[in-house]
Amino acid sequence: MADKEQVMLVARNDSKQEEKRFRSSLEELKSLTETADGSVKRIITQNRERVHPAYYLGEGKLEEIKLIIEEEEINLVVFNDELSPGQLRNITDKLETRVIDRSQLILDIFAGRAKTKEGKMQVELAQLQYLLPRLAGKGTELSRLGGGIGTRGPGETKLETDRRHIQRRIDDIKRRLQVVVKQREQYRKRRRENKAFQIAIVGYTNAGKSTFFNRVTSSESFEENLLFATLDPLTRQLTFPSGFQALVSDTVGFIQDLPTQLIAAFRSTLEEVTEADFIIHMVDGAHPDHEQHEETVLKLLGDLGADHLPILTVYNKKDLLTGEFIPHAFPSITVSVHDPIDIGRVLGKIEEVLKEEWEEYDVFLEAYEGRKLQQLKRESIVDHLTFNEEREGYAMHGYLHPDHPLLNQLKGKGRH
Repeated sequence: MADKEQVMLVARNDSKQEEKRFRSSLEELKSLTETADGSVKRIITQNRERVHPAYYLGEGKLEEIKLIIEEEEINLVVFNDELSPGQLRNITDKLETRVIDRSQLILDIFAGRAKTKEGKMQVELAQLQYLLPRLAGKGTELSRLGGGIGTRGPGETKLETDRRHIQRRIDDIKRRLQVVVKQREQYRKRRRENKAFQIAIVGYTNAGKSTFFNRVTSSESFEENLLFATLDPLTRQLTFPSGFQALVSDTVGFIQDLPTQLIAAFRSTLEEVTEADFIIHMVDGAHPDHEQHEETVLKLLGDLGADHLPILTVYNKKDLLTGEFIPHAFPSITVSVHDPIDIGRVLGKIEEVLKEEWEEYDVFLEAYEGRKLQQLKRESIVDHLTFNEEREGYAMHGYLHPDHPLLNQLKGKGRH
């Protein structure tokens, strides 16, 4: 295994920003660097009201940083904010070492995580759109793009650094993604026609979404204590304790200050969320900054136009909680997704929430109506089912989505 890159993190602390939020974003930058396989040697911060237009920080601070780089043999500097193309050029010239910013670091991690063809294309598009205005043309930065964090394309290939090639590649990827988007729309349309009830799991990165997804669907989604472990949305079938069946999708983890190129590139992936009928919002309840994480996710759901959907907040990692935990959201449940009993509690809670949203029905089905009985078991929440020997049929009580076509048929079949 290659030696880890020795990394310095640099951040500007604005006095108007909450100290807690600043600390948390620095912690996150450290986790991101470690996820990208870097080793954080030093963290340098400067209290500064305004960003320096040319150098981001004061020139004196950059001189100090340059000395530390030489003394400690740092080979990569990561800035906590997105740098403008001009700032990136000036800082790189001054420090004479490789410099990237938070956005480039996140893009680099995504490049290593994308597995499907679509995921890889989306990441590459975001990277190239980020890189294009930052190609100085002087050759100095490009010669420093020799490899390492911030230079990897999807599948660990080296990023193209020729301006003409990049523009051609961007156009080519956009064309190919159009085809994928159309296919995805067809697939969604089919699911809608089949009246499949769709659940999307959303949450901040590393909140436990994939672990939960794997437990409820017995599938093999990538699950690890890393940021952005899941990039490509997976959809599987889920059967509730009552027999009700739904499709559940695991989505990419959200994060504060996600690069705009990425939100744009992953729009079609994130649109899975807007197509859902129900959202499970997974929160790492043991994280000191979980309230901020919740806000970030809710804001992104708002941006996507998915904030009107019914939502259950699942506070995960209760085994790591110290002291009393007071949930913010309602309805919510506090669990550990590693505990099978808790998984059952989450499914039960979802059914509870749905019962409040759905139409109640009471119906009597003749013994020969077996097909309809099976359909109701799959597509509604049945909480009472008895066989009446005298009348030779089934008395059922349950709940059904208000738009379900079966609802009108049941109206005339009430139990007397």
